[in-house]
Amino acid sequence: MTAVSALLAALYWCVGLWGLVSRRPVLLYLFFASIPFGSFAVVPPEATGGLTILPASATAVLLVMKTMSDRATALTALSSALDLRRLGLLTAFLSVAVVTTLFMPRLFAGEVLIIPMRGDLSNPAPLFPTRQNLSQLAYLMLSVLLVFTFAQLLKSDRLRQAALHGLVLAASLAVITGALDFAAQYLPLAPLLEPFRTATYTLHVDVELLGGKRVVGLMPEASSFGSLCVSMLCLLYFLRRGIRNDRVRDLYAPPLILLLVLFAWLSTSSATYLGLALFFLVALVEWTVRLLERRYSPLRRRHLGAEFWAVVGGLAVVVIVALAKPTVLEGVSEALDRMVFQKAESSSFAERNMWTAVSLNALVESYGFGVGIGGTRSSNRVVSMFSNAGVIGGLLYFAFFIQSLCRRAAPGDEEGRVLISAVRYSIVPPFLVGLLIGTSPNFGDIGAFRFGLLTAIGLGGMYAFHTRRTPGAIQPLAGR
Repeated sequence: MTAVSALLAALYWCVGLWGLVSRRPVLLYLFFASIPFGSFAVVPPEATGGLTILPASATAVLLVMKTMSDRATALTALSSALDLRRLGLLTAFLSVAVVTTLFMPRLFAGEVLIIPMRGDLSNPAPLFPTRQNLSQLAYLMLSVLLVFTFAQLLKSDRLRQAALHGLVLAASLAVITGALDFAAQYLPLAPLLEPFRTATYTLHVDVELLGGKRVVGLMPEASSFGSLCVSMLCLLYFLRRGIRNDRVRDLYAPPLILLLVLFAWLSTSSATYLGLALFFLVALVEWTVRLLERRYSPLRRRHLGAEFWAVVGGLAVVVIVALAKPTVLEGVSEALDRMVFQKAESSSFAERNMWTAVSLNALVESYGFGVGIGGTRSSNRVVSMFSNAGVIGGLLYFAFFIQSLCRRAAPGDEEGRVLISAVRYSIVPPFLVGLLIGTSPNFGDIGAFRFGLLTAIGLGGMYAFHTRRTPGAIQPLAGR
């Protein structure tokens, strides 16, 4: 780690420590701001045995520590973790994942073939306990704790709005870092970016494709940057109607949405292109549902006209460009053909299919118990979940997934209803893309935010439901 990188890491920790003692939502903003820095180690790798600790993970730890330091909040979180109607299914999933990770790599050592998380990915290897089992399990545990934390924090309207503003901040930084990386091929900006690229894993930051540089921002590779852009795009587009600040919602968010589409395209990732196509499809379905909604809801119907004319304007621009300079569309067509339609003929596609097949076979050879978190690499998130956590663990996780999507806001909580609907739509494109490129069972920081927001709003609906059924009962969230 260079002196500049060490200084930047020290600056990060100063902000993090300030957030620990501040009454302001500093850590919440820092968490979202940290997400686009996926290649920056905030702790010298020499001090961690080569393990890269990213700023988003470090901030998540600080956020969990600060939230759970309050005794009442910690007890409420514990109660939710033990209640199957709240977060009990997630707790059960984590318990199974821990047992599977600690015992199965040893029980089936040398008897099951897997694709290791690190090392040679082109050939199956025998299963053995590795450091990746513990590191991946630690990341999964942190994601689960983050769900518990967000489920408590986002009950507060003030902190919920802060989180939505944090999404705008994260999207802004994703666009800025992408713009700097794109401009670095024309301007001497590499020294400005290098101090943020201190992760120990392989960084593919200078790859060229289709006659141009693949944009990676400050993520390890183009596919991860494209995935970040698509995730932020989905969240910002659907959740922005819940932002109360007019300037942030109507002035800052729309151009960021357009820029996220642009930089997702510049990542030249086939999975990202699929994610963009799914986003536009889901956005069309959601717009149609809002248009045809019988009961008038000002929040849900907000921006209907603006969105329609934005699409019309975009199509008009495409038609004008096609008429004025047809070669531009030819380049777009060539990029789509090579990155999407010819993908099935590539060696990477065949290799990823091999990962999934080997991991699925590992689940069978382990009699459905799985090979432990971090035990095998797949290219399908569902297969990854079941092959790592086992049949029981996979069923518990997806039961929690479905339960989260079925959460309902309290009667009269129109904003909560809008946000729950928005999160449901925002999950669809990343989930479907994960069926093609998901290499780990960990749902990550963004997934933890989605689950936490759904749970926080849904618990309010649950309390309201039980209060109506129990006359005279005390409302636990009164005065929130």
